[in-house]
Amino acid sequence: MKAKHQRLVLVVLALVALIGAALLAIYALRNQASYFYLPEQMAENPPEVGQAVRLGGMVAPGSLETQADGITVTFTVTGREQSAVPVRYAGILPDLFVEGSGVVAEGRLAADGTFVADNLLAKHDENYVPRELEGMSEHQAAEMAEETTVGLE
Repeated sequence: MKAKHQRLVLVVLALVALIGAALLAIYALRNQASYFYLPEQMAENPPEVGQAVRLGGMVAPGSLETQADGITVTFTVTGREQSAVPVRYAGILPDLFVEGSGVVAEGRLAADGTFVADNLLAKHDENYVPRELEGMSEHQAAEMAEETTVGLE
């Protein structure tokens, strides 16, 4: 076989291997993809029951309730329009999770229309200040940051 033909065979084999690897990756990740829904989209065109999705919106003020077991919470996620989706979550709430704040819930839609969240991601606005620095001036916050990094150098 000539060198020209050998290179052609190697290129074809490399392309076949690359396409095969891509198809295997797509097949392996097909159940890992989760779509993002707003409350309006979930009301108009809900996902299949049990399909892994993400729901994003605002926690409705006055909707946060802790159940009798002390771990399960229920709340309502609202969007820009008047649509709302009830959410149930069992676990430890993120520190930034409060009524009126943004949230992204990862989970599945139950048959009764309740979104059962496996994970909650609390969102904060661009003016976020850690609890430790609330009420401090910029100078005091800079001094505190300097004190905490002195031993790290």
